[in-house]
Amino acid sequence: MLDAGCGQGTQALRLARQGHEVTGMDPDPAMLDTVASALSAERPEVQDRMRLIQGDGREVGRHFGPATFDAVLCHGVLMYLDEPDPILAALARVLRPGGLLSLVVRNADALAMRPGLGGDWRGALEAFGTDRYVNRLGLATRADRREALARTLREIGVPLREWYGVRVFTDTAPDAARVPADPEEFEALLAAEEAAGGRDPYRGVAALLHLCAVRG
Repeated sequence: MLDAGCGQGTQALRLARQGHEVTGMDPDPAMLDTVASALSAERPEVQDRMRLIQGDGREVGRHFGPATFDAVLCHGVLMYLDEPDPILAALARVLRPGGLLSLVVRNADALAMRPGLGGDWRGALEAFGTDRYVNRLGLATRADRREALARTLREIGVPLREWYGVRVFTDTAPDAARVPADPEEFEALLAAEEAAGGRDPYRGVAALLHLCAVRG
């Protein structure tokens, strides 16, 4: 598996613990240092299953040949790029036939939800019809529309198979919010999010979209 834009390595480490061979790739050396530090505390067999490479997902072809990976993850990356097509084409090239391309993107069709639910009516009105927003880090970022991404994925030979909503009910939770102390309440929270994320109309208003595409 390739985790393109692996950040602090949360999902890459989980996959390596589950037995997968994982390559974590990120352009930020500080992020890779964070992953390397976390990896050093893992069991030797987990360390052996994971490697780290500094690089930009749009230039993944410089590091790997065609059809190298069974699965490619690109989660929380497209919102920082002005144009998604180059990185999608590059990632599709290194994916084997039948392989999974997993994307997590900001949902442009639901940008008005967060300000609206927070009582910021001007912010909600400004969000309609745009794909630009300022994230919680204060960075100017970009959102994607599912239909447009589905069209691009189809054109590059990796058609969309399934899609899900992420953070349907919990997107307005403050950054400092704690996980519920009651295990049953926490499990109910996760179950509600999973149920909403897999069905209409709830998934359409989720803050994020998880797109699962399969190379033909």
